[in-house]
Amino acid sequence: MNNIKRHFSILLVALLLNGISVNAQNQDKYSDYLKTSSGLRIKVTQPGNGPMPKQGDKCVVNYTGKLENDTVFDSSIKSGKPFSFEIGSGQVIKGWDEGIALLRQGSKATLVIPPELGYGSHAQAKIPANSILIFDVELLQVIPGIKIDPFDVAGKDTVKTSSGLKYIVSAKGKGAKVEKGKNVQINYSAYFIDGKMFDSSVKKGQPLKFPAGTGAISLKGLEEGVMLMSEGDKIRFIIPPELGLPANPQQKGGPGGQTLIFDVELLKVMPEIKITPYDIQGKEVKTTASGLKYIEVKKSNGKLAESGKTVVVHYTGYLENGNIFDSSVKRDEPIKFKLGSGQVIKGWEEGIALMGIGDKFRFIIPASLAYGDKEMGQIPANSTLIFDVELVDVQ
Repeated sequence: MNNIKRHFSILLVALLLNGISVNAQNQDKYSDYLKTSSGLRIKVTQPGNGPMPKQGDKCVVNYTGKLENDTVFDSSIKSGKPFSFEIGSGQVIKGWDEGIALLRQGSKATLVIPPELGYGSHAQAKIPANSILIFDVELLQVIPGIKIDPFDVAGKDTVKTSSGLKYIVSAKGKGAKVEKGKNVQINYSAYFIDGKMFDSSVKKGQPLKFPAGTGAISLKGLEEGVMLMSEGDKIRFIIPPELGLPANPQQKGGPGGQTLIFDVELLKVMPEIKITPYDIQGKEVKTTASGLKYIEVKKSNGKLAESGKTVVVHYTGYLENGNIFDSSVKRDEPIKFKLGSGQVIKGWEEGIALMGIGDKFRFIIPASLAYGDKEMGQIPANSTLIFDVELVDVQ
């Protein structure tokens, strides 16, 4: 009996020591990485000799993102398309903004990003909640940021509408006046009340296009303001919180709940595009295991959509009462996204994966595969959504 006790004690001590050794290895796993005050760890594996990015610069990066168990959840190398973003503007997770800013053009590095600098307690597609993220990155190019001068409104009158929107005309155009339903194309730069810019279509090189006065954009103040414009106008809009973005407790320092300033130039006014719902008369309604319903309106033999591929999609979204809440067709501008990356609602991820180039499907998406009990703009909580979708391309 004493021998059994002695062997058990030895085994217990060995297990404890082994556990201590494993913990020590985990703690020392990144011991040769530089650790910043925020908790980011970074190891430069190939120094670069190009410029370091400054706030507002565009960075072009190749990357592979892994979990600690080496599971790859995303890779620009696999897709063959480097990723571009504006440094310091909040377009990426905090760990990326901080880590890439420490590199020079041409550098390769590994970033170890704790949850608080990544996605925190929110799961993202293949990324579980509270995950430490490991990125192997290469900073391919640093492109100097575009300098944007705020509109000159010195000495100009400030007009206030009945809703509380304020505006100042910086320059008056001579083109067509905006009318409800017509497509408009605008350039904008958006600022906090202290003058700090938080978004700009000018910097992105992507003017915003939408049907005016239809609720296609979520900022009521901006939508109201654009309806006051004519082609060529440059107007500053001062948008109070109730006409802007609601406060978001999870996004400290974001634009939600604050007075916002938009410098807007109206580039074009274009004819309204009429939408014709798909003809589904006599077509079979199919239902998947998840509850997604779909109708094959037009079936082609084009290349199939696959997870990880970038898909180009035209769509019109309806509520069950037939009201349109969004349409790329009305904007004459299809959307692009990477299938399987969690960028769209679950019903879309599942439905698009059933399609090939040239296919036209109608999706009937239950709330559980859409926005659930959350209200989203014109979409009430717990809404079943209907989408007429055309798969334009797979890249």
